Amino acid sequence: MKNNDFVLAQLNIGRLIAPIDSPIVKEFTDFIDPVNAFSEESKGFVWRLKSEDGHSSSYVPTPFSDERIITNMTVWESLDDLKAFTFKTVHTYFLRSRRKWFEKMDTPHLVLWWIPRGHEPTLEEGKEKLEYLETNGPTPNAFTIQKAFDAQGTPLK
Repeated sequence: MKNNDFVLAQLNIGRLIAPIDSPIVKEFTDFIDPVNAFSEESKGFVWRLKSEDGHSSSYVPTPFSDERIITNMTVWESLDDLKAFTFKTVHTYFLRSRRKWFEKMDTPHLVLWWIPRGHEPTLEEGKEKLEYLETNGPTPNAFTIQKAFDAQGTPLK
């Protein structure tokens, strides 16, 4: 198998400090759709989970028991493409400002894993990967941006 047979899945969860329709998190929720639209135009973007009406996965029912947990699930051509979007675009503002809208989590909130090209991951799959990461730490099966692996399982620097 070659690396180009696989793409990188990403699940990020967060627990809002207030319900999603609260004015306290309005700045964040007002920019979900524009930031997601920008991601779709970014280099290496493949797919993102959307609600039935085409909006953010933040409004998709989740397998998590806490109703204030929202999700973002995307697929990228490479880790470099995901990192470029995450750390070198308007997304960076929201990443740096996250404490205004999200509680600090004591468990992993972001997980990456390689999937066959054409596969659309589910939130249940992502939840399993987060749980695996929490139990086992970063491995080729489920990993982080800081401790990543290529599609063959080789650690990336």
